[in-house]
Amino acid sequence: MICITMALCVSCKKNTISTDNYVDLGLPSGLLWATCNVGANSPEDYGDYFAWGEVQPKSSYTWSTYKWVISADNRLKKYNNDSSYGITDDKTELKPSDDAAHVQWGGDWRMPKLSEWEELYNNTTVIMTTQNDVNGLLFTSKVVGYTDKTLFLPAAGYRCAASLVDANTNCYYWSSSLYTSYPYSAYGMNSQDYVLRNNGFSVRAVK
Repeated sequence: MICITMALCVSCKKNTISTDNYVDLGLPSGLLWATCNVGANSPEDYGDYFAWGEVQPKSSYTWSTYKWVISADNRLKKYNNDSSYGITDDKTELKPSDDAAHVQWGGDWRMPKLSEWEELYNNTTVIMTTQNDVNGLLFTSKVVGYTDKTLFLPAAGYRCAASLVDANTNCYYWSSSLYTSYPYSAYGMNSQDYVLRNNGFSVRAVK
């Protein structure tokens, strides 16, 4: 079993989420970011963990439990642009049916693309801080008229097999974007953050 091997940043449950549980940071795209993780009840709550392209949490995050590999040889059967790694379909962004944010919350909610994570970073200042005794990243808008708006992402760690790793230390969040240079991986929060798809990461929704 292999967990995270690529570069990493260090840096509300469906029935309780309110349509008001988002923050407008004044981003150029107009994108709104949810104020808590999928499966969480508050901004500090870790919420659920998802393998990339899966829509339900589970007890163990390994290749043998990953939905999008052929179990006999761990070759990819969806979201693959290179025949060296399995069946090719050239899909590079998660479809709504494979998007944990959309399936769990419905409506216009979905996982952010890599470009949308980069927009968030480019238009905010980011610090590691503690909020209600939980460590995490605090994004504060730099956009004129929105500088009082913030977004907190708890350092929820990640799931590898049945273990929780780096909880309250590091932030690991998925984007919806495939890492096309090695399609066993997908992007996380920035272009240097691409990791194996079978890991269990947090999901923060956008709309």
